[in-house]
Amino acid sequence: MTAPLPHPTSASSAPLGKEDLAAEISAQLSTQLRRVRLRGFRHPAPPAPTLVAVAHGSRDPRALPTVRALLDRVRALRPGLPVRLGHIELNRPLLADTLAELHGAAVLVPLLFGRGHHVTHDLPAALAAAPHLTGRTAEPLGPHTLLAEALHGRLLEAGFPGDRSPRTAVVLAAAGSRAPRSAQDTERTAQLLSARLGGTPVVPAYASALPSPATTPARDAPRRPSRIAPTVADAVRELTARGHDRIAVAGCFTAPGRFAAQCAAAAPGPAAAPLGDHPALARLVLHRYDQALLRCDQALLARTGSDPESAGAATVAV
Repeated sequence: MTAPLPHPTSASSAPLGKEDLAAEISAQLSTQLRRVRLRGFRHPAPPAPTLVAVAHGSRDPRALPTVRALLDRVRALRPGLPVRLGHIELNRPLLADTLAELHGAAVLVPLLFGRGHHVTHDLPAALAAAPHLTGRTAEPLGPHTLLAEALHGRLLEAGFPGDRSPRTAVVLAAAGSRAPRSAQDTERTAQLLSARLGGTPVVPAYASALPSPATTPARDAPRRPSRIAPTVADAVRELTARGHDRIAVAGCFTAPGRFAAQCAAAAPGPAAAPLGDHPALARLVLHRYDQALLRCDQALLARTGSDPESAGAATVAV
């Protein structure tokens, strides 16, 4: 069996929960499922698909080094795994250029935190434009308990008190999207962070208010929000009115950029740094990669098992 992923050693590390344990198991299981014996012949496992981390891109000069540091940590956790970087816009290498240079199989892991337009449309379109690749797209990084762990760690580094107090609260800032599922993902991440903080209130907010349904063009109707999303300033005012006077801002941002800076500037108290190369985020990147491979492996085994002649001959080599 392959060795489990190493755990980060830091003051913010917590015992593995159910989803964390699944992250460790899937790294081994996805590898084992790819080693299939058919009719007694063992087929050698193909090379591991390239992990293509997809960042949004930013004009902030700190963004690219921050993302590269995260991928360096990913490589350290999984030596030998080919890891590449592609950007949706603003930075090079652009995703299309990265995919053009690859051969074989690739898994696109979005360094994004919800099921917005980039994840549901832009990444599949990029794969469709690269027919020379066997590719698949992983889930976004949120919501997940490992993301909550990374957010918690950055809050502590920014000076947020570790002990719970009725006076404390957190605004969870995200870039925002018109896609309702993206808002649902941010709300779920806020719930997970609140649980990680021992029940401290966490209110989701966005870098800028989303347009109201009344002003949204009809062509965008499927992506209309059910309500106007609060900005960080709106969320701060809401929490202050509820009696919280020690309010911090945590951001679902991989790297520095315009939205991250805008949200941090609205914080009345500590503002957590972008998640960057936090160990929990690196583990989450690998977990999403493994999940994508596992779904493909399970589909392969299901197809194999559906063949009456091979159903009894296919076994998994463990």
